[in-house]
Amino acid sequence: MMTINRTPFALSLATMLLLGACAPVTSYTEAEAPRNLTVDSSTTRLDLRFLAGSAQLSPVEAAQLRRLAAKGSIGATDRVTVAAAGTPYLVQQRIGTVSALLVPYGIAVSGSQIANLPPNHAVVEVIRTLVTLPPCPNWSKKSQPDFENAPSSNFGCATETNLGLMVANPTDLALARADGPTAGQPAAAAVQRYLTDKVTPLPSAAGATPFSAAASQATATAPTGSP
Repeated sequence: MMTINRTPFALSLATMLLLGACAPVTSYTEAEAPRNLTVDSSTTRLDLRFLAGSAQLSPVEAAQLRRLAAKGSIGATDRVTVAAAGTPYLVQQRIGTVSALLVPYGIAVSGSQIANLPPNHAVVEVIRTLVTLPPCPNWSKKSQPDFENAPSSNFGCATETNLGLMVANPTDLALARADGPTAGQPAAAAVQRYLTDKVTPLPSAAGATPFSAAASQATATAPTGSP
């Protein structure tokens, strides 16, 4: 009669069950630690009227444009484009007029095209983007033990936070720029200030910031050198 020894099998099964019972049950998911920048954009359009056949704005409209820039309704971190009616040469002159008015406020202007503009009119389009930084640091996931060898909940926080803080134009995070020449005067002016060790203070624009309130609070505790 053959006898089957089941003792080793029973011991192995019991050992596996015990080890399984000791393994931690984690309910943490990646959704609990969002590490991406959030961008919200808004577009404002301003209609301007030039004197007939010229690139000169009326004093009233020129003053309005300066006032909007001074109070932050048009800011240096906004993407500002100008479309004007007229011949190609006159269009460039009119775009140059608007650019000259806004450059002292650190605002760079680029040209754009809009079909069927009324004669002697121009449209200034201002795209403003608000950046919300991720809620960092985030240590919601326990670091040990981790049998899945998965990244920590804080992984990538410094990269995203630093990107949000250092981007010159937040709208670049939301929309690509159109191909074409860029405004050289602001860049040249920055180099000149660097060489002469002078800083040109911009007009006060209380409340004009590319960061949300949540972003400001997160920045106060966000690490800049952690993974």
